[in-house]
Formats: sequence, structure tokens, C-alpha cells
Amino acid sequence: MLGFFGSLLTGFSTIALAGIGTFLFGKQGIDYLIDNLSKSLVTDKYPENLWEMYNTAQKVTPGAAMEAAMRAETGKALNRPYGSPLHFSPWEKLLFNPVQLFRLPVPDNVSIETRVVIGPRARNPLKLAIPLLIGGMSYGGALSKRAKIALAIGASMAGSATNSGESGFLPEERKAANRFILQYHRGGWTSQAKFLNQADMIEIQLGQGAQASAPMKTPGKLIGEEMREAFQLLPGQDAVIHSRLPQVEEPADLKKLVEKLRKISGGVPIGIKLAASHHLEKELLIAIEAGVDVIALDGAEGGTHGGPPILQDDVGLPTMLALVRADEFLKKYGIRQDISLIAAGGLRTPGQFLKAMALGADAVYIGTIATIAMVSDQAVKALPWEPPTSLLFYLGPLKEELDVDRAGENLANFLRSAVHEMTLVARTLGKTSLKNIDKSDLCALDQEVARFTGVALAYHAPDEVFPFVPLGSGDTRYNNTHY
Repeated sequence: MLGFFGSLLTGFSTIALAGIGTFLFGKQGIDYLIDNLSKSLVTDKYPENLWEMYNTAQKVTPGAAMEAAMRAETGKALNRPYGSPLHFSPWEKLLFNPVQLFRLPVPDNVSIETRVVIGPRARNPLKLAIPLLIGGMSYGGALSKRAKIALAIGASMAGSATNSGESGFLPEERKAANRFILQYHRGGWTSQAKFLNQADMIEIQLGQGAQASAPMKTPGKLIGEEMREAFQLLPGQDAVIHSRLPQVEEPADLKKLVEKLRKISGGVPIGIKLAASHHLEKELLIAIEAGVDVIALDGAEGGTHGGPPILQDDVGLPTMLALVRADEFLKKYGIRQDISLIAAGGLRTPGQFLKAMALGADAVYIGTIATIAMVSDQAVKALPWEPPTSLLFYLGPLKEELDVDRAGENLANFLRSAVHEMTLVARTLGKTSLKNIDKSDLCALDQEVARFTGVALAYHAPDEVFPFVPLGSGDTRYNNTHY
């Protein structure tokens, strides 16, 4: 395979050189360039040979080589956008099990229930039409005001909720959102009662998959007047997200905070967002004892506006593993029905969303894929000289060119389309509600995936399969009773 790509690369290089030679020198130029390149490739000593670059690329990879050059240039930690390019959760190793005779599919005229209740034991639970929520993406530290408003518009049109992220309070975002989740985070810019009592859910943000609990900073020189006002900063003051909440020094402090937020908010769900790690159960126990209504787990594949590659590639627990472990722990603790579980981190397709729900999630946070959907037909404003993200980011040079209403409509269409695809699978599983889909509706193509998820292995028949009874024997003990 590598040899094929090497040959392909050489072919493209040859064609390119031929084109340049033809343009500059005509046919003789082609012969000259190709002859000299061929000669140098076979005669130059290996350390001096251009082919050495190809072999090095096989070992180091272009991405690692480029990031090494960036580190060498600045001497500072890199700020890679959108999270790790690595895929830790093998969603493709799980497949759904459609039914035709064993259990009948859902009739065409029967609707599939998609509604979800987040924080069911709260006085005022969060009720949504669909189980796909917009995850925490901050204004200023990540997205522009226009992008945040578009997210709120799209979520509202689809019957979902948007999340403030680690930012200051944006009145325009709140106004555009029918359902609004406010993060109580380590930056502290939304901790006042006048902001908290406008939330439909409060999420205590202690970490995220792409950055763990590391501190982050937006330099004051990059902060405009509007952002400074939203964050309540002085001119030139940096916007700092600390490594931990200053008022949570021990487990008992978290319980006090939860009780305080519940009182201020008037009884909306109080959740907690954690960067998933191998210490998961220990941290879940503290959260449970603190009385949280919702647990959002952000796996190692989580996205971000920017962060050091080491935190993205080498820290945390994959989303699939974290979700399975959290669901099992809550069940063993006997409170699974009381606490909502939201999965986050690298989930991109309707199939992955539904598989996460089958493994135990009540709902799913999406981020990266939501922003991509928003600018799908507006990317032409940026390409080819700027990336599409230049329309979305706070520091993006084209942020003012984002059509907010169109971006919101794109997001709403994406959410509707994704949920529609999820209901098609539910119908063929014989399930009338998305929340009724579970591990029994899946099979695993890999033994290790089957072992850690608790999903049946695809190449073994399920234990409950009927013993063989010859047809026509008159034995009716195993007649199908599912009709």
C-alpha cells in the first residue's frame, strides 16, 4: 500500500514538473527536468537524496513533522484546533440488529418517539424534542457572537438546547435560545445570580476531553471591547480559565455548590461536565453524593477551538469506554433512572449518536460536526484562501460575513436529518422510542469491543436462540410469540 502511494506521489510530482517545464521551457524543458530528477534519485547518496523525504514521512508522518517545525519556530505549546485527529472509539465495530420475523419492524404509520427529559428528578427538568444537544463552545475563547447566535437559532428550530460554553454571558445568545444550558465554569464569568437564573440547566464545568482540566488563557491584546464587556474584564486583562474551581477544594464543597445553584436557579437540573479519565468511578461517586442531576462525559476525542496536541492525543479516556463504564456504575449504584447521562467527544454521525444511546447515553452533545454543518454552503466565502472556520471563530477574519439565519437553518436541518435517520433504524429494530434502544439491539464485530461494551459478539449466536426442532415435527414449544 505504501509502495502504491509512493509511486502515486512520484507520478504526480513528475506530472507537475512536466507541466512546469512545458510552461517555462517547452518540450525540451520537460526532458531536462525529468532527466535530471531521475538521475539525482538514483545517483545521489541516500542522506542527500530527495527520496529520503519520502521514507522520513513514513516514519514521522507529515502531521508530526509539521508540528515539530511549529514548535521549533516558537518554543511554545501549540494550539491545535478541533481536537485530536486520532480515533479512539471503534464505533464502526458495532452494528445494529434489524428484525423482520423474530420481532416485527414498527409499522409505517406509527411514529417513533424522540423526546428526552434531562434531569428527571429536578423540580424543572429540561424537556427536549430530540436527544441531540449543542455542546459547550465558548464565545470569544472560540466562536464569534454571530456563530453562537446561529447555534442557538438552529438548536431552537430543531427542538433542542444550546450550551454557553466557557464564556461570558451573551444576552443575544440567550434571547435566540428556547432552551439554554449555562456553564458554571473555571473562568467564573457566569457565576452571578443574574445570569444563573436565566438558565434552563446549569452545568458545572470541571474539564473537557480535548484539554482535560488544564488552565487556558486568552491574552488581553486579543480581546475586543464587546468580549471584554461580556467577560467583565478590565482593558488589557487576560481571560483566564483556571485548572479548578476556586470554591471546590474538597468533595463537600461540590455538594454545597450544587445546593447553592439549585436554590438560585429555582430548581432547574444541575449537571457536571467531566473530562473522562481512568479515575472515572471515583469522580462519579463524588458527583453523585453531591446531588447532581446530570453527568456529561467528554471523551478523549472531544473537540476544541485550540489546545496543546499532547492534551488532545495523550490524555483522557475514549468516549465509548467512558460511556459504558459510567452507565454500569450508575446502575450498580441504583440511581441510573435518576441521573441523566450525556455522551460527548468525537461523535459525528447519526449512527454514532444512536450507538452511544444504545450503550447508555440519554442524550448526546455535538460540537465540531455542528459547526461544520452550519457553514456547509457558506464555505465558498472563505475558500480557497481561508479555511471555513474563518467564518466562525472569534479571531476569524471573515466572521462578519457569516449569514446567521442561514447558518442556524443549516444546523436545524442537520439535526432534523440526523434524528430522522435514527428513527429509521429504530423502526427496523422494532422499537417505537429512541430511548428504548439498548445493547441487545447491537452486535460487535470485534471480541475486545464485545468484552468491554457487553454487546453480543457477532460471530456467536445469542444464548436465547431456540434449540433445533425439525420442521413438521409437531413440536410447538418454540413458536414465535412476538406477533
